[in-house]
Amino acid sequence: MLIDAHSHLESYGDLLDSALEEIEKNRILTISNSIDVPSYNRNLELAERSKLVVPTFGVHPWTAPQHADRLEELKPFLASTPMIGEVGLDFRYVTEPSKQRSQREVLEFFLDAAARESKVVSLHTLGAEREVLGLLDGYGIERAIVHWYSGDLDTLREMIDRGFYFTVGYEVRSSKHIRKIASTVPKNRILTETDNPGGPQWLIGEVRMPLLVKEVIAELAHVKGVAPGEIEAAVADNLADLIRGDAHTARLSAVLEE
Repeated sequence: MLIDAHSHLESYGDLLDSALEEIEKNRILTISNSIDVPSYNRNLELAERSKLVVPTFGVHPWTAPQHADRLEELKPFLASTPMIGEVGLDFRYVTEPSKQRSQREVLEFFLDAAARESKVVSLHTLGAEREVLGLLDGYGIERAIVHWYSGDLDTLREMIDRGFYFTVGYEVRSSKHIRKIASTVPKNRILTETDNPGGPQWLIGEVRMPLLVKEVIAELAHVKGVAPGEIEAAVADNLADLIRGDAHTARLSAVLEE
């Protein structure tokens, strides 16, 4: 089984049916992160169409300012999600202090829920890696997926020491820094992602389909000096280890065990 631990399937538009067909044909277990309530509702619909789609609820840092003053409205969606994501901070592309404050407020709301409900949280940390680590420590978060980490290696190593997991995506094929990160993260903490469809469109100027994850696996195998099949197996084992014993993710565990 292939693992795409960070995607946004609801954004595929006219290509959605083709994407779902490719997921089914190639058995790509896909965690489809949400950025707000409407995207979560669409992801819930996609999960009805395929058991390989895992919908998760979050508020992306770019949309956080629209939610900071109505956090109570998000509680029903938080209660229903098996994992929390995508949430976090983005201080690289969002520099206005008031918007950064809103990001922190929203992230802390989600981290408080993650701690109380013992849910895995998937994190956006761009340009705010040290700040996110401090908040994770403050809320006692022990199970986290750090999405597309691109920060400094010292903070990375501290996150590794905390036991967090890290998704590596298509940029590993083109960035020396991302390859260094991939080589630093232990094989038992790596997950594969595509960030489809928006991530590849931003990175290389074109929308890619779910099998993009195979190219990520091939490059990770090269970086780690192992066979692609070894990466595939390790990633599946890592995801299983992350959610082992978690009642919220029973459906996901069942699919992994098939």
